[in-house]
Amino acid sequence: MKPCEMTIAKFHESLTSREFSAIEALKETYRQIDAKNKEIGAYLSLAKNGAERAAEAVDERIARGERVSLMSGVPVGIKDNLLLEGEPCTAGSKILEGYVAAYDATAVAKLKAEGAVMVGKTNMDEFGMGSSTENSAFGKTRNPRDVSKVPGGSSGGSAAAVAANMAIAALGSDTGGSIRQPADFCGVVGLKPTYGAVSRYGLIPLASSLDTVGIEAKTVDDAAILFGAISGKDPHDATSVEKTYGKELYESHPERIRAMTIGLPKEYFGTGISKEIGERMEGVIAAFKGMDIRFKEVSLPHTSSALSVYYIIMPAEASANLARFDGIRYGKGGEGSADIGKRYVAARSRGFGEEAKRRIMLGTYVLSSGYYDAYYAKAQKVRTLIANDFKAAFEEVDALLTPVSPTLPFAFGEKTNDPLAMYLSDIFTITANLAGVPALVVPPGFQLIGKPFHEHDLLGLGREYERKMAS
Repeated sequence: MKPCEMTIAKFHESLTSREFSAIEALKETYRQIDAKNKEIGAYLSLAKNGAERAAEAVDERIARGERVSLMSGVPVGIKDNLLLEGEPCTAGSKILEGYVAAYDATAVAKLKAEGAVMVGKTNMDEFGMGSSTENSAFGKTRNPRDVSKVPGGSSGGSAAAVAANMAIAALGSDTGGSIRQPADFCGVVGLKPTYGAVSRYGLIPLASSLDTVGIEAKTVDDAAILFGAISGKDPHDATSVEKTYGKELYESHPERIRAMTIGLPKEYFGTGISKEIGERMEGVIAAFKGMDIRFKEVSLPHTSSALSVYYIIMPAEASANLARFDGIRYGKGGEGSADIGKRYVAARSRGFGEEAKRRIMLGTYVLSSGYYDAYYAKAQKVRTLIANDFKAAFEEVDALLTPVSPTLPFAFGEKTNDPLAMYLSDIFTITANLAGVPALVVPPGFQLIGKPFHEHDLLGLGREYERKMAS
């Protein structure tokens, strides 16, 4: 087994027993990338110098007989909207082409402190705007399971890197399903933590009240290890929360898991899902029932408004966040004109792709005078109702089980000319962001949604499911 095919625990065991060194594992990872990335397009850039120094430092510690953490030497991919000091960071956009990060995002810094090795920057839809990684300014990412299909988005590069064994795990971001849908399409585990559980410092923002830094991993155990490493309060991010997770994050007690009740939101199992997804969910429910876990039908009555709410709030916040990319303070492309207005127009016209322009215009419209109350303010009120739906449901059940996407992975170009069809790909994932609750995707592609800061419940359920399927 090659190092990048291993779980984190197996990698740690092999590394510390000196079956291979961290630098050997890194070189093997780069061989995998050299062999596969041209076809798959998971990575936009590689951080070879920094990665080699990190791997060598791990090897030196092991040679001195020091104990190293589980994450030491582990090759990790970083979505290209998270800053990695000294490396390019484009967020998949031409407007940031050539920008080099001056510091590390907090999640990246925490992984570095654990000895993890940052392999490179993974491809993504521009500024996180997309569900297929077709909106990257630097080329498409292909699904390693079927290269004729999209890998999902916007963290498609991170999911593809893990699925193709070009990293053991990867960091991504999730604004409306951008970790979970690619995890579903690529057949890996995806964790979107509770809003505030992981610092957003150093994440190029899309929609600040929705953005969450999360994880693509091979197994639920791996996701738990990474989450434990990157979570916690950060003085640089006022929205981050001081929350200590204990052993329950890494250890599952079957008797506790079997005492749980899982809710089935009736709004997620009606018309609109494909036959294949329906059959998949029936199999997942049967497997959990075989573990003596109880189910109960619940209702999230404002689900029907979620897509409309999301596509008002997200573009509104995106238009405000992307206003900084004007070719003068950030970005490039507006040189050569003394007229400041013309410089702005030139930079933003050249730098932003079609989807980014579409969402900027939508967001600017709903925030404009005369429309703010009619759209944005009303959407925020409905968002509160959606959050209250989850609170009410969690008074009856411990977690919710839902599909991730209404369809199987689709072909390139299938939805690019129909933005609404593309947006509908997020129908089952956006509510967790609107409510700020955690969600976990586990192969073969189902979603568990939990109470705020109860990631351990989701990880425990996912871990028991994996064990049952492996037995």
